[in-house]
Amino acid sequence: MLADWLLVLAGGLLGAPTRYLTGVAVKSRMHSPFPYGTLAANAAACLLLGFLAEAATRGHLGGHGQLLLATGFCGALSTWSTFSYEVFTLASTRRVALSGLYLAVSVLVGTALSFAGAGVAGAAW
Repeated sequence: MLADWLLVLAGGLLGAPTRYLTGVAVKSRMHSPFPYGTLAANAAACLLLGFLAEAATRGHLGGHGQLLLATGFCGALSTWSTFSYEVFTLASTRRVALSGLYLAVSVLVGTALSFAGAGVAGAAW
């Protein structure tokens, strides 16, 4: 149990700064109220998570790998709370259309990338 917890912690220690640095890099290039940084981090996490899920289903990623990469790294890379906060903030500052667009794009892109990641893993094995 302790080893499992440490694997999740190690993955999170890598995923959280990756998420932060992704957001900083994207924000420095995209000067817009649209939250491109969070979208990029969440999209990357969805792509990787789809790949990892398919790899695990096919027996190419064991339980420790799932804890480290899927739960720890991807869990820290993606962020539901920031996404929700940004949707709320956009809507509450009278950017309702932009808020709705962000919500729709995030769900559609995230879902599509999860399937794409699974497809890549399926093709690899």
